[in-house]
Amino acid sequence: RAQVIGIGGGGGNAVNRMVDNFDTSVEFWAVNTDAQVLTQSRAHNKLTIGDQVTRGLGAGGSAEIGEEAALESKDAIRE
Repeated sequence: RAQVIGIGGGGGNAVNRMVDNFDTSVEFWAVNTDAQVLTQSRAHNKLTIGDQVTRGLGAGGSAEIGEEAALESKDAIRE
């Protein structure tokens, strides 16, 4: 089974468009530091990362904060 993982705002937007246009054999994931954005995602699988770093409010486009969030959540990402 193919998986598509959208990370951040741009990746999440791409996943939302793909969910509408691909068949159900594709497994879609949305990963974001912003918990509110994930509630609007059409992906069936959602993962909020960096809860301690961002408190679920997002990285504000900062690559450094995004990296910290990914490192904080590396175990959840591996699952």
